[in-house]
Amino acid sequence: MLRLLLSFLLLPILAGAATPLKIMSFNVRYGTANDGPNHWDKRKGIVTGAIKAYDPDVVGTQECLDFQAEYIVDELPEYRWFGVGREINCGGEHMAVLYKHKSLAPIESGNFWLSDTPGVVGSVSWDSACRRMVTWAKFQHLESKQSFYFLNTHLDHKSEPARQGGAKVLRDWIAALPADAPIILTGDFNSVAGNSEAYTILTAAGLNDAWTSAVERAGPAITWSGFKAPEEGQDRRIDWILARGPIDVTRCETVTFNQKGRYPSDHFPVFGLLSIK
Repeated sequence: MLRLLLSFLLLPILAGAATPLKIMSFNVRYGTANDGPNHWDKRKGIVTGAIKAYDPDVVGTQECLDFQAEYIVDELPEYRWFGVGREINCGGEHMAVLYKHKSLAPIESGNFWLSDTPGVVGSVSWDSACRRMVTWAKFQHLESKQSFYFLNTHLDHKSEPARQGGAKVLRDWIAALPADAPIILTGDFNSVAGNSEAYTILTAAGLNDAWTSAVERAGPAITWSGFKAPEEGQDRRIDWILARGPIDVTRCETVTFNQKGRYPSDHFPVFGLLSIK
């Protein structure tokens, strides 16, 4: 692992124009959920511990409420965040995006909803159990001046038509971007990688799964944990990092970070070492 990280840090020198990026997708579980011993107040330090341990440049969160995002950036001041809630009044779940403000700058950002009318705040379609949305930004790496698009989402947990419809909205929105633009998509897709229509829709559109395209993989092939250690032999990844364009994936890891057997969330974060060529 140390040798791989060192080689990753040397990528800009060896490849000239390559820009290294550390990306994390992290369903942090609602801070208001009645989770007893796993309530937010009892695990929030484990959440920040996981982020600190992996030191990502950008984190796409799901199930994040505004006070949770504020706690994270208060504890880890190298990060800032942006996003809005998915509801009509922009409250509720945020697709909060955390980023290292000394190395990255969001030069454009926005939100759209996964519905027949993506530009309508709080819109919902296809019998979705919840309003679903995307928060996005065009980032510029301050040192290399390289820019890239970052999108973060959470597909519906009940309606299969909503998951497929949401994937198509994402596909079409991304298709409107410049063909050579580096694009990174993170999310809890509530769909099994390699065995779902949402996955097929997105990967058929040219988005590559960081897990399958990585030079090196680590951790279990399951991302929902229920606050427990991973079960052996499972292959059920519902949290993904996808990428399109001139991006190489050095490593992808399902993060099983814990403190004395206590896990930060009911999902394992997904971490990727990427480089933009």
